[in-house]
Amino acid sequence: MQKELFQSEMIEAREEQEDSALVEKARNGDREAFGELVRRHRAKVYGYARSFTKEPFLAEDIVQDALIRAFLHLGTLVDSRRFLPWLHRIVRNQAYTRLKAAPQAKEQVFSSWHSPAEEEGETDWQSLDSILYRLGRQHAQSLRGQTAAPEETLMRRELLETIMHMLRCLNPKERRIFESHFFDHLSPQEIAGVFGMSQANVYQILSRSRKKLLREKIRLAVDQYVLNRKDEGLMNKVTLKKPEAFSQRVWTTAAAAMYGLTEYTEKRFSLPMVMGLTGHAFRINVVPGEIHIAGPTMFDFDNVLSEGMRNLGFEVKVVQQHTQMAPGPNANQADPSLLTAAAREKRKLPEVLPEALSLIHDAIDRGHAVLSWDLFIPEFGLIYGYDTETRQFQAGDNCGHDKPIAYDHLGRGLVEELFVLAIDKQLDIDQKTMLANALRTILHHYRQETSGPACAHGLAAYDAWREAYLQKGIEPNGNAYTTAVVGDARRHASLFWKEIAETWTDAQFDKIRPLVKDAGELYTQIADEYATLAHRFPFPTGGNPNDPDESREAVQVLDRIKKLEEQAVAVLEQMQEKLSV
Repeated sequence: MQKELFQSEMIEAREEQEDSALVEKARNGDREAFGELVRRHRAKVYGYARSFTKEPFLAEDIVQDALIRAFLHLGTLVDSRRFLPWLHRIVRNQAYTRLKAAPQAKEQVFSSWHSPAEEEGETDWQSLDSILYRLGRQHAQSLRGQTAAPEETLMRRELLETIMHMLRCLNPKERRIFESHFFDHLSPQEIAGVFGMSQANVYQILSRSRKKLLREKIRLAVDQYVLNRKDEGLMNKVTLKKPEAFSQRVWTTAAAAMYGLTEYTEKRFSLPMVMGLTGHAFRINVVPGEIHIAGPTMFDFDNVLSEGMRNLGFEVKVVQQHTQMAPGPNANQADPSLLTAAAREKRKLPEVLPEALSLIHDAIDRGHAVLSWDLFIPEFGLIYGYDTETRQFQAGDNCGHDKPIAYDHLGRGLVEELFVLAIDKQLDIDQKTMLANALRTILHHYRQETSGPACAHGLAAYDAWREAYLQKGIEPNGNAYTTAVVGDARRHASLFWKEIAETWTDAQFDKIRPLVKDAGELYTQIADEYATLAHRFPFPTGGNPNDPDESREAVQVLDRIKKLEEQAVAVLEQMQEKLSV
């Protein structure tokens, strides 16, 4: 035992001496020496960073930032033999800073010049623009023969190599123009003169080049994320039990996916209960004018789905990146080639992809599926497995899809939006609280007075829908889909209230039980009226909603539905009042 301890102490002392020699060389500008220090200790400091955060992508960010700071401030290390403890302190400080900080700032739009304040400030190592500006400034100083501060000369070799590797994604012409602008600080006007091209063309090439670099930066971040998992021995394949949600007959795919999330928990709900408590059984979103097919899914994913999951008794984590507020293309009418894997490859990578991968892997490793948007078509589905070696997820939905999808295809669907949601923890919540929260969610949606130009919500949606019929500008496929989704939701609303009336037998619900039964009957009538509309305008063909006779009949049905919905809202408000006493 003493012999092993002595050998361990000898190895540690030898490493300290070797570190000391490398530190001294690195202080004198030897990048190879610092590179050796990094190679020797990177795994240790990464493991140390992981002790502060469970998210691998955040641990990698902390390590990257710590190594940069170590490079820049190596001259402050008093005892060169204590390099590793010194580096650990930097990692710890960076971890505390990152964990306390506000959410990371998004990439800024590319600009030609930076303000004096930016010149004096620290480099933002999360921003491509800031990094390139730092490198460009150093390059300009060297051309002018200026002597940079010692820390400026210790720019990390790994960073430089990464940037140079990123630049390889540009073609020769793009690279010459981009380097002329960023490293030689030539204005677009000057570049146009040098290369004999129009100024507009220069701006176009610079913009295209930056987009390529951003895409390459994200791709490299994903590669590094996978490499880190390999270093941790996590190059494995995990597939959870296939969700029952895939076989659920429901038009609201968000609710089907939320039902699927609960399958992997101790709490189990019926589909009508999930529809009701999350508020989806009572939602109505309509795109004015054409009644676009995107209407039913045009809501704030994060707020609506997170609130719905809290009503069920779960806190969640979300990673998202939205690109547009207007309705996206109709997948039913799009060229089939736009829905292929090849089409996804041509679209830009979402900047939050590494963070999304980390959330998905962590959830599945804990035994939870992950809700995701636009896996195969612009609807909600579930990711329930992964294969790190092939970089694929196993995913599906209740629209008939169940197959692998590549890591880097997330967020590159037809609408180019990324959204993933995973259960973080279970809450201690009773039935009364769940119902009270659900009523608040439902009534807030119904009473939304402010509806944006892109979509009308709640009771106000009926006026927009009615006007669309009168104007005779409706798109048949989208109208039929909206009719099917809302009608099916009201059928589940009826089943939701009937289940509560029959199975929530606690005496505390006796005072609202008559109201619950009244609500069930009203939503049965509403569902029947929607069935009439669905028969006239079947999905996917849609019938002829712009025919004068059909339009007139449809408006009469909508008027009856709105009156029934208003009666139902009054009942729910009474229920809410009695429940709060």
